[in-house]
Parts: sequence; C-alpha cells; structure tokens
Amino acid sequence: MKIVLTGGSGDLGTVLTPKLEARGDTPVRLDIAPPRDHRGRYVAGSVLDRAGLAAWLTAVDGVVHMAAWHGVHDVSNHPPQPLRKDVYAFWDLNVTGTFNVFEAAVQAGVSNVVYLSSTSVRDQESVYGHTKVLGEEIARTYAGRHAMNVVMLRPRGFIPHWNRAVYASFVEWLQWFWRGAVHIDDAAEAVVQSIDLLARTRLEAPLVLPVDGAYEYTDADLAHWDAQGPGSTFRRYYGAYEDLVRRYGLAPEDKPFKYDLSETRRWLGYTPRYSLMDALRELERYGPAGPPPPYG
Repeated sequence: MKIVLTGGSGDLGTVLTPKLEARGDTPVRLDIAPPRDHRGRYVAGSVLDRAGLAAWLTAVDGVVHMAAWHGVHDVSNHPPQPLRKDVYAFWDLNVTGTFNVFEAAVQAGVSNVVYLSSTSVRDQESVYGHTKVLGEEIARTYAGRHAMNVVMLRPRGFIPHWNRAVYASFVEWLQWFWRGAVHIDDAAEAVVQSIDLLARTRLEAPLVLPVDGAYEYTDADLAHWDAQGPGSTFRRYYGAYEDLVRRYGLAPEDKPFKYDLSETRRWLGYTPRYSLMDALRELERYGPAGPPPPYG
C-alpha cells in the first residue's frame, strides 16, 4: 500500500516508516522539513498547501494524519521559548490543516484515514486539547458526510526520550513516563494495526480508540496503592531497582494512571509491549543518556 504520512519527518514518522517498509508498503513522508534518516519517500510540503495536497494524495491507498503542534508547544503549559507556538499556529496546523487533509482526501478519492488525536481531548480548555477536539469533529463529520473509513487514535503523549528539544535526558523523559504513558514504538504499532483494519473493513462509523502503554501494575494495585506504606507497590514489582531510581531522583511513591484499552484490543488486536520494567532496564544499561535513537 502507498500511505501518505503527514508530518512524516517527525518522531512518529521516523519510527513508523521502517515498520511500513518492512511490510512492503510505500510510506510517503509529507513534511515541511526533511527527515533525519533516508527511509521512505520524502515530499517537501505542508498540509496548509491545498493545491499541493490535491497532487500528493492522488493514487494513494490511505493517509495517516499526524502533522500537528503538540502539548509541549502549548503556551498554556509554559514550555521553553523555542518550543512555544501561539494560538494562531495551533489553529492553522491542527484545525485548518486537518480540514485540508480530509477535503483533499475526498477530492482524491481516498477513503481510508487514520487521524492522530490525543487523550488531551479531555482538557478542552487547553489550546492543544481544544484543537484536537475540533480535529476529531472534522474527522467525524467527513466520515459521515462522505462515507469515509476513519480511525481516530487517542494516544497519550509519545514524544520519545531521544527528542532533545523536549527532554534533556532519559531521566527527564522517565519522570514523565513514570505516571503513565505510551512508548512511541507502541504508538506506531497502533497506527499500523489501524491501517490494516481500514484496508480490510468498511466501518459503519468512525472509531475512537485510546492508545496507552503496558503496565505491570494491576487494577487492584492502583485501587489500593501503597497500602503497605510509601513505595510498597513499586517494590512488589521493581524492588531490585529502588536504589537506582532514587539515585536519579525518581519517586517510587508516584502513582500512575492507565486507560481502558479493551476496545482498542477488540478492534485492532493492540497489545502494548513497553512498560516501566523496560524503562528501568534501559536506565540500568544506558544511564541518563538512554538508548540510542533509531536514526543513528
């Protein structure tokens, strides 16, 4: 299949492209900036270029719409100055860009679209969350009006530890991951499974599916967190790593939150693989630098 990846030079596109190539698919990485690797086919362009989209979406089998400013760019979250984007930038890319992609897909006769939304839709008062709510509404409307085949994925934040514009070290990334998150490899796998679902199934209505990571903690653990004292639940699973995590300023007492993935499993067969245990093993092996990035 020939799949257009909007924002394909970004982190998720970097992980997703080799997965698609390994299957024999042709990923077309549409982005304003070239990728850091040489995988797939790169097309220099923007989702704000309507004429360009009309050409780029011709004779393709599907679209994965990822291009967006994310929560780390949201001024309401007080990011460092280089990461900040104002409200207009969010609206242009996340809302107008999403409209452009769906309209261009209709005009090109492309019905299969995977839209990367976010669990941040629960925070509609944030700039980022609001634009994702609107993006989902656009996707839902086009699915209904034009009988498009649409999966909307709501992943947790998946910016990887090797994105040094966001995380100064693996430890800083782990502080975020600690309270519940999805690894970018698992997010990419959910996208691949969504592509396959759309290729074989005509959906009666668009799907909205959360994407979370793997957890050693059970629901009972979370319901009775640290019942035996601070850090006791962590020690039950990761006791051998307690000295290591405290050395790096991580808190075993911090309680994670996880999402219900039953519908995601039912529709996609999605089973996340990367958990806190994997992160702790990587911290032990690689230290604060973390594992090397996939692009070398």
